[in-house]
Amino acid sequence: MRLKGKTALITGAARGIGLAFAEAYIREGATVALADIDAEAVRASASRIGAHPVVMDVARQESIDAGVEEAIRLMGGIDILVNNAALFDLAPIVEITRASYDKLFAINVGGTLFVMQAVARHMIATGRRGKIVNMASQAGRRGEALVGVYCATKAAVISLTQSAGLNLIAHGINVNAIAPGVVDGEHWDGVDAKFAAYENKPRGQKKAEVGAAVPFGRMGRAEDLVGMAIFLATPEAEYIVAQTYNVDGGNWMS
Repeated sequence: MRLKGKTALITGAARGIGLAFAEAYIREGATVALADIDAEAVRASASRIGAHPVVMDVARQESIDAGVEEAIRLMGGIDILVNNAALFDLAPIVEITRASYDKLFAINVGGTLFVMQAVARHMIATGRRGKIVNMASQAGRRGEALVGVYCATKAAVISLTQSAGLNLIAHGINVNAIAPGVVDGEHWDGVDAKFAAYENKPRGQKKAEVGAAVPFGRMGRAEDLVGMAIFLATPEAEYIVAQTYNVDGGNWMS
């Protein structure tokens, strides 16, 4: 019950990593609001785990503002924010489209920044010494031949975490990030399909290859990230500021 009495807003939480975090936070005693653009899915997931549903499109400022206000209304305030909403795409550099670039940066970078901004304003106004956890990626640590835009967005998340962490700690708000490696699930099934198209591989082969390459010996699971997500939201992480933690089975060392 390390989060007893705390309230948390988690974006991109209708499924996958965000939903796993929500379930873990509830087990630790927190009241949780799930935010997602998929209204039907977020309401179903929230009902199943005992959370509050919030419909939010992190690429639209009016939706962010309304969603954050709704979460505050439902829970009485926000002590913890997890910026998890993100989108993936890939293409060789000569085939990247402006539409894909704009969409990924709007969601992965703009969404992270402006949800963080809205929640930080609330935390400052209410005197909360809050915790903000941004979801980066091992893709933000290096470039990848077919994943230029996504890698750039996650590098930007790491940079934003550093800047926001240095700025907001003056208000007692800790900002840190988690950089997962390859995490199995619905998301990576879609990633595998995109790689299959560009690398002329059968479905499942890329997924098997990247899993075998992880030093730990397998792809990650959402549950592997839960411990760090809980830790960064607790008073135990009070003295940790502007850091990005790799939770990737040994894929990246920094």
